[in-house]
Amino acid sequence: IIEAILDNVCWQMSLDCTTALKQLQGHMWRAASTAGHMKAEFFEDEVPAVRKQREDGIKVYIYSSGSVEAQKLLFGQSTEGNILELFDGHFDTKIANSIGYSTNNILFLTNVTLKASAAEEAGVHVAVVVRPEDQTVPQSCPPSV
Repeated sequence: IIEAILDNVCWQMSLDCTTALKQLQGHMWRAASTAGHMKAEFFEDEVPAVRKQREDGIKVYIYSSGSVEAQKLLFGQSTEGNILELFDGHFDTKIANSIGYSTNNILFLTNVTLKASAAEEAGVHVAVVVRPEDQTVPQSCPPSV
Protein backbone atom coordinates (compact mmCIF):
# COMPACT_ATOMS: atom_id res chain seq x y z
CA ILE A 1 0.00 0.00 0.00
CA ILE A 2 2.88 2.38 0.75
CA GLU A 3 4.28 1.86 -2.75
CA ALA A 4 0.85 2.64 -4.24
CA ILE A 5 0.64 5.84 -2.20
CA LEU A 6 4.12 6.91 -3.29
CA ASP A 7 3.28 6.15 -6.92
CA ASN A 8 0.13 8.27 -6.60
CA VAL A 9 2.01 11.18 -5.05
CA CYS A 10 4.68 11.02 -7.79
CA TRP A 11 1.94 10.93 -10.43
CA GLN A 12 0.28 14.00 -8.87
CA MET A 13 3.64 15.78 -8.80
CA SER A 14 4.21 15.00 -12.49
CA LEU A 15 0.85 16.63 -13.27
CA ASP A 16 1.51 19.54 -10.89
CA CYS A 17 -1.64 18.77 -8.87
CA THR A 18 -0.89 21.52 -6.37
CA THR A 19 -4.24 21.48 -4.56
CA ALA A 20 -4.18 17.74 -3.87
CA LEU A 21 -0.53 17.82 -2.84
CA LYS A 22 -1.07 20.78 -0.50
CA GLN A 23 -3.99 18.94 1.08
CA LEU A 24 -1.83 15.83 1.60
CA GLN A 25 0.94 17.99 3.03
CA GLY A 26 -1.56 19.58 5.42
CA HIS A 27 -2.73 16.18 6.68
CA MET A 28 0.85 15.02 7.18
CA TRP A 29 1.94 18.19 8.97
CA ARG A 30 -1.14 18.19 11.21
CA ALA A 31 -0.58 14.56 12.23
CA ALA A 32 3.16 15.05 12.80
CA SER A 33 2.62 18.25 14.77
CA THR A 34 -0.14 16.81 16.94
CA ALA A 35 2.04 13.78 17.73
CA GLY A 36 4.98 16.05 18.61
CA HIS A 37 7.15 14.63 15.80
CA MET A 38 7.65 17.94 14.04
CA LYS A 39 9.07 21.16 15.43
CA ALA A 40 10.09 24.20 13.43
CA GLU A 41 13.70 25.23 13.89
CA PHE A 42 14.98 28.79 13.73
CA PHE A 43 18.40 30.35 13.49
CA GLU A 44 19.43 31.50 16.96
CA ASP A 45 19.02 35.20 16.14
CA GLU A 46 15.57 35.01 14.52
CA VAL A 47 13.18 34.80 17.47
CA PRO A 48 15.06 37.45 19.51
CA ALA A 49 14.99 39.74 16.44
CA VAL A 50 11.22 39.34 16.07
CA ARG A 51 10.75 39.95 19.81
CA LYS A 52 12.83 43.16 19.49
CA GLN A 53 10.75 44.32 16.52
CA ARG A 54 7.60 43.80 18.57
CA GLU A 55 9.08 45.71 21.52
CA ASP A 56 9.87 48.56 19.10
CA GLY A 57 6.22 48.67 18.01
CA ILE A 58 6.78 47.08 14.61
CA LYS A 59 3.96 44.86 13.42
CA VAL A 60 5.12 41.45 12.19
CA TYR A 61 3.09 39.33 9.80
CA ILE A 62 3.76 35.99 8.20
CA TYR A 63 3.19 35.61 4.48
CA SER A 64 3.73 32.23 2.90
CA SER A 65 2.75 30.25 -0.14
CA GLY A 66 1.85 27.58 2.42
CA SER A 67 -1.53 27.63 4.09
CA VAL A 68 -2.29 29.72 7.17
CA GLU A 69 -2.94 26.46 9.03
CA ALA A 70 0.54 25.18 8.13
CA GLN A 71 2.09 28.45 9.32
CA LYS A 72 0.29 28.19 12.64
CA LEU A 73 1.38 24.57 13.06
CA LEU A 74 5.02 25.54 12.48
CA PHE A 75 5.05 28.59 14.74
CA GLY A 76 2.92 26.88 17.38
CA GLN A 77 5.22 23.86 17.60
CA SER A 78 8.79 25.09 17.43
CA THR A 79 12.07 24.46 19.19
CA GLU A 80 11.43 27.88 20.78
CA GLY A 81 8.00 26.77 22.00
CA ASN A 82 4.76 28.36 20.84
CA ILE A 83 5.71 31.72 19.32
CA LEU A 84 2.39 32.52 17.66
CA GLU A 85 1.94 35.57 19.92
CA LEU A 86 4.86 37.25 18.16
CA PHE A 87 2.87 37.66 14.95
CA ASP A 88 0.05 40.06 14.18
CA GLY A 89 -1.37 37.82 11.48
CA HIS A 90 -0.79 35.00 9.03
CA PHE A 91 -1.52 35.31 5.34
CA ASP A 92 -1.31 33.32 2.16
CA THR A 93 -2.72 35.92 -0.29
CA LYS A 94 -3.47 39.66 -0.50
CA ILE A 95 -1.61 40.68 2.64
CA ALA A 96 -1.43 44.43 1.87
CA ASN A 97 -5.21 44.80 1.56
CA SER A 98 -5.80 42.73 4.69
CA ILE A 99 -3.52 44.71 7.01
CA GLY A 100 -4.39 48.17 5.69
CA TYR A 101 -0.92 49.23 4.58
CA SER A 102 0.21 50.26 1.13
CA THR A 103 2.79 48.00 -0.47
CA ASN A 104 5.51 50.65 -0.12
CA ASN A 105 5.17 50.33 3.69
CA ILE A 106 5.81 46.58 3.71
CA LEU A 107 9.18 44.83 4.00
CA PHE A 108 9.16 41.28 2.64
CA LEU A 109 11.97 39.01 3.88
CA THR A 110 12.66 35.84 1.92
CA ASN A 111 15.38 33.40 0.97
CA VAL A 112 13.66 32.61 -2.35
CA THR A 113 14.90 34.89 -5.12
CA LEU A 114 11.89 34.27 -7.39
CA LYS A 115 9.53 35.33 -4.59
CA ALA A 116 11.70 38.39 -3.98
CA SER A 117 11.36 39.39 -7.63
CA ALA A 118 7.59 38.89 -7.56
CA ALA A 119 7.26 40.96 -4.38
CA GLU A 120 9.36 43.76 -5.89
CA GLU A 121 7.12 43.77 -8.97
CA ALA A 122 4.14 44.17 -6.61
CA GLY A 123 5.77 47.28 -5.12
CA VAL A 124 6.87 45.75 -1.81
CA HIS A 125 10.28 46.47 -0.28
CA VAL A 126 12.31 43.26 -0.34
CA ALA A 127 15.34 41.92 1.50
CA VAL A 128 16.82 38.59 0.51
CA VAL A 129 17.95 36.75 3.63
CA VAL A 130 21.25 34.98 2.93
CA ARG A 131 22.98 32.67 5.36
CA PRO A 132 26.11 30.68 4.51
CA GLU A 133 24.50 27.39 5.55
CA ASP A 134 21.37 27.98 3.44
CA GLN A 135 21.97 26.26 0.11
CA THR A 136 18.65 27.51 -1.35
CA VAL A 137 20.07 30.98 -1.99
CA PRO A 138 22.86 31.38 -4.56
CA GLN A 139 25.99 32.35 -2.66
CA SER A 140 26.63 34.98 -5.34
CA CYS A 141 23.53 36.79 -4.08
CA PRO A 142 24.71 39.56 -1.73
CA PRO A 143 23.20 39.46 1.76
CA SER A 144 20.45 41.99 2.29
CA VAL A 145 19.81 41.27 5.93
